[in-house]
Amino acid sequence: MALSPVTQEADHGSPLLDADFYAFQSLLTPREQETVLAVREFMEREVRPIADDYWDRAECPVHLFKPFAELGTLGSAWEETTTFSGSAVFRGWVGMELARVDSSFCTFIGVSSGLAMSSIGMGGSSEQRAQWLPDMASGDVIGAFGLTEPLAGSDTAKGLRTTATRHGDTWVLNGAKRWIGNATFADVVVIWAKDTADGQVKGFLVRQGTPGFTATKIERKQSLRIVQNADITLEDVEVAEADRLQRIDGFRDLAKVLRVTRDGVSWQALGTMVGAYEAAVRYTAQREQFGNPIASYQLIQDKLATMLGNVTASLGVCVRVAQLQDEGRQTDAHAAMAKAFVTTRMRETVALARESCGGNGIQLDHGVARYFADAEAVYTFEGTKDMNQLIVGRSITGHAAFV
Repeated sequence: MALSPVTQEADHGSPLLDADFYAFQSLLTPREQETVLAVREFMEREVRPIADDYWDRAECPVHLFKPFAELGTLGSAWEETTTFSGSAVFRGWVGMELARVDSSFCTFIGVSSGLAMSSIGMGGSSEQRAQWLPDMASGDVIGAFGLTEPLAGSDTAKGLRTTATRHGDTWVLNGAKRWIGNATFADVVVIWAKDTADGQVKGFLVRQGTPGFTATKIERKQSLRIVQNADITLEDVEVAEADRLQRIDGFRDLAKVLRVTRDGVSWQALGTMVGAYEAAVRYTAQREQFGNPIASYQLIQDKLATMLGNVTASLGVCVRVAQLQDEGRQTDAHAAMAKAFVTTRMRETVALARESCGGNGIQLDHGVARYFADAEAVYTFEGTKDMNQLIVGRSITGHAAFV
């Protein structure tokens, strides 16, 4: 059994991952594949050797943000920052490569380049896009995304409690946010608040250090420990009208941002299960019991085959939903089905990987435990399975069954 995760070649001679059993990488253009391989090499060289240690200490390798940005993948969706015309499949594949090595690092990068940049790219004026996107793409500015609240998660469409009140050319924000990744060190945080005048959700760019803005790290997490999630308090935080996202007029506009990022979380879930599968293959090939590698036994091979099937089916879903995005035909239900399906397959896959490693599977040193723990957070954020299933159910029946 091969120990290397790369043994195949795509049509253009680029090495494929063993987990890419149906060679989906071949759908990428030569330029896209070249960039994917650069990302893969960076993750293996810079992130894999330190991931377990940083995860164990619950610290974030912020120093790697700028070097990663130099690969040119941040901001690839926006005309102000793209280095070449890449597809949504390519952008998703990059996220998969990050999560394949460390899902926490994928979240760290994705919060800034996905959630925060997408908010500005989709909701900002041309002046705001020009002001923020280039610096975020170069790694000079790190972003965060403040939507979830202590008492509002699945019901943010109607349950948002953070308020924004306008006084002339200044808005005053009051409220609280929870689980906000990067918020303790981000240069700018996109804060979503309900306008007290019209009751509509609006987005605001709040700079780190603004009076009344406080971000406190959430301690004792047991999933995505590298990610610095924070509780945010907003006490009479003043934001200029110029820093309100000018193209956001309500929750429908915010939902467009969430649709794109929900698609990205599906790729992250895929990468998480690929990493767990690869670790299980390596471990079972080396671990001997009863005089043979345990990979030679039927029960282990059944687990490995199930894991690879989950990866392959999930790859097909991720690729197609990304293609629909490029075609302008992706709906909320498409993205929701992908997120619900892939994260469910991920949860099964990381459990089988942990199981394949026996008792050693709960220790960081054997390569599976971190994926097993991180999968729980990925399974939950960007909409729980239940909420995403209801989005799909609404599409099927025409009836909203959220409450």
